[in-house]
Amino acid sequence: MKASRIAAAGAVAGVAVLAVSSPCFAHVSVQPEGEAAKGGYAVVGFKVPNERDNASTTKLEVTFPSDHPLSSVQPQPVEGWDIKITKSRLATPLEVHGKKIDEAVSKVTWTAKGDGIKPGFFQKFPVSVGTLPEDTDQLVFKALQTYSNKEVVRWIEVPQEGQEEPENPAPVLALTAPAEDGHGHGAAADDKASDDAEKASAETTAASDDDSGGTDTTARVLGVVGIVVGAAGVAYGVLAGRRRTA
Repeated sequence: MKASRIAAAGAVAGVAVLAVSSPCFAHVSVQPEGEAAKGGYAVVGFKVPNERDNASTTKLEVTFPSDHPLSSVQPQPVEGWDIKITKSRLATPLEVHGKKIDEAVSKVTWTAKGDGIKPGFFQKFPVSVGTLPEDTDQLVFKALQTYSNKEVVRWIEVPQEGQEEPENPAPVLALTAPAEDGHGHGAAADDKASDDAEKASAETTAASDDDSGGTDTTARVLGVVGIVVGAAGVAYGVLAGRRRTA
């Protein structure tokens, strides 16, 4: 009895360890290529893993946030998938580059032409988005994942700070601080250009000084040669005169 109890306790402990050590189920997520800065543009990728052993993922529907509509949404073509873009009219038009936009992309749907995402694989769906809002720290994209057996998984639960992750969390894009307005980079570029100009000027001056020094040296040599030649001419004239007198 004691041995059986020990064995049972060991089995329960083993199950507990497996439960704790087993990874969380993968889910549809969104990540930027680099950073997604407020007020700018970014390329983001929706990562879709296949969580089933007996079915393939054949469709992905991503709903774009209506509370922070994006004026530009451009999916990148993905081989083996058809892409459908759905637009909706905005209650409040957006003003972009001095122009008013009264509609924006509300949904992007990817549908597999063939088998889709097979078990054990994942697929990324890149999208260029902008202008990213400046009055929020994140964007929530609710997604529906459809399998070949007609099962639909709804990744629509919004994660809450300080709470455990929901069972079917929606993809959340974290936004970073706005990029600098360019003055810093421009100043750095100007400083570099100024330094380069000063360096070039210094090199030119040095070269000029070298040339000037070389010219002075040459003049001096020629002067000495002229004096020597002149002296030789005078000596020759004196000797010639003496010979004639003799």
